[in-house]
Amino acid sequence: MRDRYGERAGNVLEESRYGQPVTIGDVTVTLRPAGHVLGSAQAVLEHRGERIVVSGDYKRRRDPTCAPFEPVACDVFITEATFALPVFRHPDDAAEMQRLLSVRDTFPDRALLIGAYSLGKAQRIICLLREAGHDRPIYIHGALEAINATYRSFGVDLGELRAVMEIPKAQMAGEIVVAPPSTLNDRWSRRLPDPVTCFASGWMGVRARARQRGVEVPLVISDHADWDELNRTLDEVAAPHVWVTHGAEEALIHAAKQRGFNARALSLVGYDEDAE
Repeated sequence: MRDRYGERAGNVLEESRYGQPVTIGDVTVTLRPAGHVLGSAQAVLEHRGERIVVSGDYKRRRDPTCAPFEPVACDVFITEATFALPVFRHPDDAAEMQRLLSVRDTFPDRALLIGAYSLGKAQRIICLLREAGHDRPIYIHGALEAINATYRSFGVDLGELRAVMEIPKAQMAGEIVVAPPSTLNDRWSRRLPDPVTCFASGWMGVRARARQRGVEVPLVISDHADWDELNRTLDEVAAPHVWVTHGAEEALIHAAKQRGFNARALSLVGYDEDAE
């Protein structure tokens, strides 16, 4: 299969254009993996011996659906701060999947409806379920089909997926369904037998948010670095100057300054911290 640039799509862990420099005026731009979702990248900008790295959204956990984050030494590091508070220390992904599967075993007459954002999170959840030993078909909302197909074209094995529309309601008991979060309390979910509502997000570590959404099984699975991972990244990148944006800037700036970094806030327009 060929992508829109005419190059053959390969395995997700060997995405071809990472690391290829492009010169724009006096600036050399190189993309490095950010580990956020398939194709996500950090922008490495080099000019007259100085290097700035713009992280974008990133995570440090292993993700079978995308290339892992690569720390890049630089003079200025611009980092996100979505979960930049000490309270945010995300649990192990595999443990969250085992907890989910134990819920399914406890309620064999109910379907499990997992709310997961269509780009990246849904495909990651599917792959984590496969790694946890769930080899049955996974049922999906139609909104995921096109993105799932794109992931498959880049070598991501999602296993057998089926559309919910094709299956009688009674036969969905005990099955796992992945759908956009908006379906959790929507009329669409009525086609499932007494669904157990689950939501995969780093924000599910905040109990009040889970209650507000009416979530029965909050899954703390994030596509962003948590507090410890953000601080570890600053140490690994070792940039003297750190600019912090998109989240709880003050806490990370304070922690960075205590460790000798020259840290400051960088305000950007148009970011929504809940889009996780």
